[in-house]
Amino acid sequence: MSFRNSFSDRFGRDSNRGGSSRMFGSRGGSSISNDTRLSKPRWDKLKLAPFEKNFYQEPLVLRSRPRSEDEQFYSSNSVVVRGKSIPRPMLTFAETGFPEGILQQLNSSFEKPSVIQAVSWPIGLSGLDMVGIAQTGSGKTLAFLLPAIVHIKNQARLARGDGPIVLIVAPTRELAQQVQAVAQAYGTRLGLRSVCVYGGAAKGPQQRELQRGVEICIATPGRLIDFIKMGVTNLRRCTYLVLDEADRMLDMGFEPQITQIVDQIRPDKQTLMYSATWPSEVRALAEKYLHDYVFVNIGSLELAANHNITQVVEIVPEFEKHDRLLKLLQEITHGEDPKTLIFVETKRKADELTRWLRQKGWPALCIHGDKAQTERDWVLTEFRTGKSPILIATDVAARGLDVDDIKYVINYDYPQCSEDYVHRIGRTGRCNRKGTAYTFFNSTNARYAKDLLEVLKEAKQEINPKLYEMLDMARGAGKPRNRYSRWKGDDNFASRKRTIEQTDCYGEKRARTGGDAMMNGGFGFGAYRSGGNFGSSAVTVGKSGAAGFSATTQWGQQRAAWGAGGTIQTTSSNGAGGYGGAASVTRRW
Repeated sequence: MSFRNSFSDRFGRDSNRGGSSRMFGSRGGSSISNDTRLSKPRWDKLKLAPFEKNFYQEPLVLRSRPRSEDEQFYSSNSVVVRGKSIPRPMLTFAETGFPEGILQQLNSSFEKPSVIQAVSWPIGLSGLDMVGIAQTGSGKTLAFLLPAIVHIKNQARLARGDGPIVLIVAPTRELAQQVQAVAQAYGTRLGLRSVCVYGGAAKGPQQRELQRGVEICIATPGRLIDFIKMGVTNLRRCTYLVLDEADRMLDMGFEPQITQIVDQIRPDKQTLMYSATWPSEVRALAEKYLHDYVFVNIGSLELAANHNITQVVEIVPEFEKHDRLLKLLQEITHGEDPKTLIFVETKRKADELTRWLRQKGWPALCIHGDKAQTERDWVLTEFRTGKSPILIATDVAARGLDVDDIKYVINYDYPQCSEDYVHRIGRTGRCNRKGTAYTFFNSTNARYAKDLLEVLKEAKQEINPKLYEMLDMARGAGKPRNRYSRWKGDDNFASRKRTIEQTDCYGEKRARTGGDAMMNGGFGFGAYRSGGNFGSSAVTVGKSGAAGFSATTQWGQQRAAWGAGGTIQTTSSNGAGGYGGAASVTRRW
């Protein structure tokens, strides 16, 4: 039995489990007013208890290893390390000196340290601040978590009312939960307690765990600030801070919250910051909060994708995406149940595409920021276990998704920046597995063609020749652009006419071939736009106005004649049912 049929049997085609719920936001939002900022302690006036943070002792087995092996390791893995007093990489678990319980678990789970772990562990154990730039799925969680455990074991025990010793700040609840799972797996063996606090879930259980006392707190910014304001916890004992996926936190606008949190922690703490990219904003954050830090970069500093991933870019017009997606799913399944992650641009589209696929018999579920936490957890469990092997997601919702065996990623919508493209496809090809990423690209995405080509070339991927046509389009090659309206797509009248004539423009459907014609039910004309409204402003059709129109009047019986020289002549034979009652309306592009 195919998994499509088994899915229909289990859920029914009209199942609504993937529907939208608007109870909570995606960022772990705060219910406390953002108007009141946390007051910054006067650290220069406080007497701070001393603490240790350098626990590194070079093992004998490491001393006997030739330094030429270090250079070979750095070179073969494209590792760049800059800073003072940089300790040597740990290439085997025996060189780490971790507690026996941790070593047993590492040896049973992995063959050897990942590259970022081999470089990060000695730096973290040395008490140094650090910036780590590495791909998604490279093992960053254990890279900062195991030195954190050693750090905790060498501190004074928590007293009643003390906050955590280690604080790990993550951008999303999914990533926070992922880190919490690893913290529990390794920390519980050594008697360490951890808690994960995030928005979108009841505060009560999280509050009680914090008040009982925990050595490790993994948190999203908003919920953590809530608890500090409420007096549930404090950061006076925190001496080890991790900012995980710092680039994502900045993208999501969390810099003010990060500032408030860091201000609550003593200035001589140890800080480790991890990121998948190294833009100027992340550099500024590092300069602001880290001191004499060691910089570690794995791979190219340019935009680069995991080389274990085969990248396939297809030129697919908007109105053909549904059909192409169905064919692609049929091609890649072959009666199997490979985990497939499909990215879309908006929450609404996630819901709509999920509903449509399920009506076609495909076992799809979706996740986005408007889902209640219980539903998100259920969806992720269904996906991880393979009961529903197709997951549709927005960028924010999928960030930190901890599923190692995703075989395919499909970019149904191209993201808003090419950095997000690299993040998306990084969901597959994890832990040295092979993966494939399919991307639907068209003229609306032409401005991203240059960056995408660079990513493909760097990874030595086969390049679709039509991408170069998109690059030319973005550069303004070929036909001149219209001076009044910048269309998202082919700048020719035939393309625009095809857009209007697409039958999918009617009902609650849309077609985007060059432009975007969207109808709000029946034959009502909702919006006809390019990059927003048509041109720069919108007026009711039939009235005077510059460079745009938007109307809710009926089409009536109308016909369009595509005039020469960029003139559209629209005639209504239905009086007021036409364009605002005008008998004839002429627009020049």
